[in-house]
Amino acid sequence: MRLLDHARGLALIGAVVGLGWFLPGGAGSAFAQPGGRAVETIPGMPPVVDPNNLYSETGADKLSPAVANALPRVYVPNLKSNDVWVIDPSTRKVIERFRVGVNPQHVVPSYDLKTLWVTNNAEGRTDGSLTPIDPTTGKPGKPIAVDDPYNMYFTPDGRSAIVVAEALKRLDFRDPQTMVLQTSLPVPECGGINHADFSIDGRFAIFTCEYQGSLAKIDLVGKKVMGYLRLSKGGMPQDIRVSPDGKVFFVADMKAGGVFVVDAETFKEIGFIKTGIGTHGLYPSRDGTKLYAANRGVAHVGGPPHGKGSVSVIDFATRKVVADWPIPKGGSPDMGNVSVDGKTLWLSGRYDNVVYAIDTATGHVTSIPVGREPHGLAVWPQPGRYSLGHTGNMR
Repeated sequence: MRLLDHARGLALIGAVVGLGWFLPGGAGSAFAQPGGRAVETIPGMPPVVDPNNLYSETGADKLSPAVANALPRVYVPNLKSNDVWVIDPSTRKVIERFRVGVNPQHVVPSYDLKTLWVTNNAEGRTDGSLTPIDPTTGKPGKPIAVDDPYNMYFTPDGRSAIVVAEALKRLDFRDPQTMVLQTSLPVPECGGINHADFSIDGRFAIFTCEYQGSLAKIDLVGKKVMGYLRLSKGGMPQDIRVSPDGKVFFVADMKAGGVFVVDAETFKEIGFIKTGIGTHGLYPSRDGTKLYAANRGVAHVGGPPHGKGSVSVIDFATRKVVADWPIPKGGSPDMGNVSVDGKTLWLSGRYDNVVYAIDTATGHVTSIPVGREPHGLAVWPQPGRYSLGHTGNMR
């Protein structure tokens, strides 16, 4: 596709985005800004507006009309108390709490941004479920029975929810609205399959295999395993994020205490960034230039309160740590997301039964008491056209 002047480019974006939303499964789209490269996406996926920054549509001024009536809230799933606590981010106070299923792990925004799903995986049991939350009221709805929903993602074309059945070593592709099963994909060599991120064109995803120190590359078009990669330090890979240009993936590793860098196309490890103890959650800054790495303070599953928890700030371009923010008096920062304006990083303090609100300019930490073992909290609303799942993997 030839380069267009600015006005024609904006018109084309509007037309193709419209096709992406209203004609899922239609022709793939390609768009390049002047001086950029075109990205040919899978059919039905909204276009990549800026090939050098796939986070371009998640800026503070890019709230979708779909979230216009969403209440500003932080939803905190408490793994051990089987409930969700709700925080008003403006007052930083808990304003509501409600019971959900057994072992709520994450609060996951839907692809269309209209529902928040609580993934209750009922670890070691058979009564897993998904609890929907209406973000315009903040109220839960009727749960849907689902096998082992540890985590959940959505295919970039919006056709399927991907329920990560961790204990079963399986990915279940389901209808994104009804959660009716479409197909299942066994991933037998991925013990502890849990977190994922997607290629810039939507053709594949990389999932982390926590208990095998490896990664699994999944063909999303053919619904098949493309291969596995054993990480050099053989640790416990956790969250994963693609770089703004889509060329590499950053993989948090709890035992290695840092972030591996993996080439997207060759699926080879090409670097390692030392961060802190128990590196777990990864979240892009609102402007897409930095990556916040939450270091949980312990290098294994389970731990005492007041560990050596911290947040490391990685520069995407240089792949170097440019700031370290320790949790005062110790803590266990785990998972969350950034606020709409990018000024606050919200993270669960898993082993301290708190939520941290961290100032992204200074690293100052405010702690808010919540339930027992808070895990994958969601900050809502979030800017972006659509959600790929987890705690708000937006595009």
